[in-house]
Amino acid sequence: MTLLGATTATAALMLAAAPLRAETLNILIWESYIDQEILTAFTTKTGIEINQTFYDSGDQRDEILSDPSSNVDLVVIGETGAHLYGKRGILEQVSQQTVPSLKDYAATWRDRCGEHAVPYLWGTMGILYRSDKITETPHSWADLMEPAASLKGHIAMYDDHKETFVAPLILLGKSINANDMPTLKQAFELLKKQAPSVLTYDYVITSSQNADYGKDIYMAIGYSGDQHVLNDKAGTPGVWRYSVPKEGTLSWLDCMAVTASSPRKTAALQLLDFISSADQAGKNAVALQMPTASTAAMPLLPEEMRTNPEIFATPEILAKSQFQLELSVESIQARRRIISTLANFRDAR
Repeated sequence: MTLLGATTATAALMLAAAPLRAETLNILIWESYIDQEILTAFTTKTGIEINQTFYDSGDQRDEILSDPSSNVDLVVIGETGAHLYGKRGILEQVSQQTVPSLKDYAATWRDRCGEHAVPYLWGTMGILYRSDKITETPHSWADLMEPAASLKGHIAMYDDHKETFVAPLILLGKSINANDMPTLKQAFELLKKQAPSVLTYDYVITSSQNADYGKDIYMAIGYSGDQHVLNDKAGTPGVWRYSVPKEGTLSWLDCMAVTASSPRKTAALQLLDFISSADQAGKNAVALQMPTASTAAMPLLPEEMRTNPEIFATPEILAKSQFQLELSVESIQARRRIISTLANFRDAR
């Protein structure tokens, strides 16, 4: 989930410079977030090539998506973003006429993505940890926000105005969608106190690949499914584990959408339908070890996967989970100001 070291501005240029031939589609997506065999199968079937460009935070994705010259055809976007960018006319409206596979998705999932996107994958947010460095499973957000002295300089957090605040707000017993300044100030105090233990605010999938300090990350905030990517990149099966804290968490849903400005809209809708079909959604879920939102794909998953609580969160966890809602402009601005100061407290350690 990285732009391979590129800045946001450079990423936009990369997309703009992508081939404009009718047989090439450009997807803006997290790294390692779709089974390459699915894209290869689509190219074999249609002759249409696919170019992936990676982002490693929602804020970074939104900057690229807001640029009219970014040349994005399809994008993976969170549920709140799907509604927001749909209302702004940036995403193409979808229906069963344009994306027949929508019939395989329950109304509860479709409603969360709105009228401009198709449900893709879902999961929770929790604590990722290296089991060779941390022998006791972390069961509370306090393990991340108030870490043991031995973890000083070994924590990876996240530079995103929504996700950064999930852990401190839940630990405070507050809504992850808090807009009021007193609550955000309380969250800031927790983040500031944690900062000396933080090695990096780059997303763990990105930072773990850094040759200078990746090996020094022992604990991180992240998403269910990230442990499989981390283990694959580390080449050590099972070394990275995932735990959902007892206080509850974020229950997230990613959606996939076609941009309204795509000059290859027909082909983009064709690819969206292909990825969303039961067979491909099932294959994708198995390859990524992540939950699909396709009802028709569920019977295609191995039973051990469907009953694995690290993949499909238990009803008890989901009952304590929160969904993301659209934040006020003032809240977004305050959150971003807070994030911009955290490195100062980290570097003062």
